[in-house]
Amino acid sequence: MRISSSVPHSLLLAGAFIGVLSYGAFAQTAQPLPPGSPLIGRPDSEAAQKLAPVAAPPLAAAPDKLPLDKLKVPAGFHIEVYAAGMPNARSLALGDKGTVFVGSRTVDKVYAIVNKDGKREVKIIASGLYRPNGVAFKNGTLYIAELSKVSKIDKIEDNLDNPPKPTVIYDNLPKDEAHGWKFIAIGPDNKLYVPVGQPGNNVLHDKDHGQIRRINLDGSGAEVVALGVRNTVGFDWNPETKQLYFTDNGRDWLSEDVPNDELNRVTKVGEDFGAPYCYQGNIPDPEFGWGHSCSEFTPPVGLMGPHAASLGMRFYTGNMFPKSFKDQIIIARHGSWNRTKKFGGDVVVAHLNKDGTVKNLEPIVTGFLQDNKYVGRPVDVMQLKDGSMLISDDWNGAVYRVFYGKAKVAAQ
Repeated sequence: MRISSSVPHSLLLAGAFIGVLSYGAFAQTAQPLPPGSPLIGRPDSEAAQKLAPVAAPPLAAAPDKLPLDKLKVPAGFHIEVYAAGMPNARSLALGDKGTVFVGSRTVDKVYAIVNKDGKREVKIIASGLYRPNGVAFKNGTLYIAELSKVSKIDKIEDNLDNPPKPTVIYDNLPKDEAHGWKFIAIGPDNKLYVPVGQPGNNVLHDKDHGQIRRINLDGSGAEVVALGVRNTVGFDWNPETKQLYFTDNGRDWLSEDVPNDELNRVTKVGEDFGAPYCYQGNIPDPEFGWGHSCSEFTPPVGLMGPHAASLGMRFYTGNMFPKSFKDQIIIARHGSWNRTKKFGGDVVVAHLNKDGTVKNLEPIVTGFLQDNKYVGRPVDVMQLKDGSMLISDDWNGAVYRVFYGKAKVAAQ
């Protein structure tokens, strides 16, 4: 099936749950906010009342309208459009035969970018899904995470022109809209990791939220790996230590400058990273922190900036980039919405100390934020086999490729 630019009306309405237009309507009519609304707890000040989630365009940008001329990379690096025309392009996964799979959050589709006769083509391989944000691939099988379930499609790369419907393997997930979209990945233990965020901005959640779980690839053996996780939309494993690292978004409405997003590391099963009692490792929550000390919880290995919306991340294991990038973490920061002066909207590399903590952050791609407005919003990053890096942009419905050295076609 070739790609269509149409977006089902029902799913646009579902996506509007997190869109600024819905929030504007609630504010104008003074109706109670829906459960999980990120506007719950917003201060009454004039400055805060102007802040609300930024609704992305409902359709993908035309290739000639992409902001490639505004995106900046360091000397020696280059950036190009890899594929376009995928509304709300989000999480990325790479197939054995070079197919790039792309999930979405506010539309019902999963895409596949394939190389054919020297050209890239985008296909829709699944539709009619609900928030199919997460995608992962292993041994010919594509795994798809929706709001409340995980499915799989076997032998997907052999059936891209006529893919079978996904088969559900795990459906014991909450149905909360707030932080309900999921990033998934398969660890070195051959298990599928699935996060469950807090069901709201800052809430005292139950035992089924605020965590990362893992399951066997058939959906059995569910186990909680990490607790105190507010909302992670990206994780990967250190290639040397095999420890799980994950980004985690800090709470809203504490202030414009705190808390920072976190980069966390799991060193043992069952570690608690603090939310909603403690944020960024040293800020007790004003509401839920009473009776708790931040010392009770595992601190982050690095801070990612205030409200930066740090999402997709991968350890860079390729050989194309300079040696200083080897085994370091490349992270997409989607960008803030609840700051008067927006922050993030870029891709950075987190250079690590020998103990695995963050030494510093170095920008790789900037320019998604222009004059305090977004012209694009990076979501996920993924390394290709040639060592170049893909970046998804849900604002424009596109995927970019960053490479180093002389320009050449991406080798699959």
